[in-house]
Order: sequence, then structure tokens, then C-alpha cells
Amino acid sequence: MDGGETTDNYASKLKVVTEGEWAGWSWYPGGDPYEDLAGPFYCRVDEAGRRVCAFRAEKKHMNGGMFMHGGCVMTFADFCLFWIAREDLDGSHSVTATFNGEFVGSAGIGERVECVGEVVKAGRSMVFIRGIISNASRGGEPIMSFSSVVKKTGPRA
Repeated sequence: MDGGETTDNYASKLKVVTEGEWAGWSWYPGGDPYEDLAGPFYCRVDEAGRRVCAFRAEKKHMNGGMFMHGGCVMTFADFCLFWIAREDLDGSHSVTATFNGEFVGSAGIGERVECVGEVVKAGRSMVFIRGIISNASRGGEPIMSFSSVVKKTGPRA
């Protein structure tokens, strides 16, 4: 890029929060319409160098029993996949090819939900990722363990 062009893609929309509970975290406003509706979801690299994602559970995230909706947990996990594998996906368009998850807990309104994970293997066209979503408000009780494969579909323009 010669500096005269504007980049307008998902990665370019990463913004750092400067105030409030999420100060120092980043998010993607306008990056993905569905995640904008479901979130906001936040991400950062912690002091140990781990990629972490988090959000605060709201009423809109609950099911009829007032527990976090499984679809919300899966949407958050899908967001997390791409943050966890960000370096390995850099410069590529990519899609979730497979997703496996085990629901083992939940969260309620006002509780903080977090995710950490790792890239198990990054190949030329596929990246294998696993993670744990936990309820930080309950001392890190697990909510879901997951594994996924993300498929690189081509270079970013």
C-alpha cells in the first residue's frame, strides 16, 4: 500500500476501548453485522501473551430459562476462533469449516464470560483451534469446551 488507499475490511475495524470496564480491550464495531447484534464481544492479548476474548452477559443473551442461550455461546466461540488464530489467518479470507462444542455450564445476566484458546496446528489452508469459554464471575467455571477448523479461502485484497 502506498498510503493513498483506504483499507476497509474486518481487520481494519479493530478499535481499542479507552474508557470504562473494557478499557484496554479491543472490539470490531461494524466489522460483522451479526456479531454487532449479538455482542459486543471484546478481545486482547493478556499479560501472559494469551489471546483472550470476553463480554458481559445481558438479557438479550439469555434463553427462556434465563440461562445463556447455547446459540449465544456458539456465536461467541466463533468470534473467539478468529481472534485466537488471528496471526495464522493474517492476510487471508477464511471461514469456519467445522465446529465441535461441549456445553458444560452457563452464565446469567451481568456475569462476565471469557475465552482462552490456542492454535493446535496451522497448515497452508486450514487452521486447527481449541478453546475454553468460562464464567469469570464464578471463578472461571467452564461453560463450553470447543474445537474447530478454519479454512483459508483466499488472500485478502
